[in-house]
Amino acid sequence: MSFIRRFYCGIVDTGNFLQTFLLFAIRLYWGWSFYQAGWGKVNNIKPVIEYFGSLGIPYPEFLAPFVGWVECIGGLCLLFGFASRLVSIPLAINMIVALFTAHLTATLGMYNNPQRFINQLPFNYLLTSLIVFCFGPGLISVDYILGKLFCRSKRS
Repeated sequence: MSFIRRFYCGIVDTGNFLQTFLLFAIRLYWGWSFYQAGWGKVNNIKPVIEYFGSLGIPYPEFLAPFVGWVECIGGLCLLFGFASRLVSIPLAINMIVALFTAHLTATLGMYNNPQRFINQLPFNYLLTSLIVFCFGPGLISVDYILGKLFCRSKRS
């Protein structure tokens, strides 16, 4: 029984140790990807406005640049682990809207053809946003440093 307990605790400790590095890698890759996607929209906004309009998204002249800046700024925040949980909310909302507009066919068929749904880029962005929202940015982040400075426990 002692061996099983040590083995189990070893696996848990290893997973806890690796969690920081996994969250860091996820934030770096997908934060940069969000930033690039947003920057691409912001710097070539006319086709994005037209595309949003063709999807029936209301006020495309306002929402296209708004979405671009949310992705751009949100991506940088994820990259550095700053306001990560907060910024993951509008990023997730953006991706849900993308899945139900531009990727509607794949989204509606998620149970009939799950592989097609999983292969949609907004699904991966959404999953990233949800992971960061639920688990935080990890120890290698500005949020962790700010938490240590400002959110000290009142218990000694």
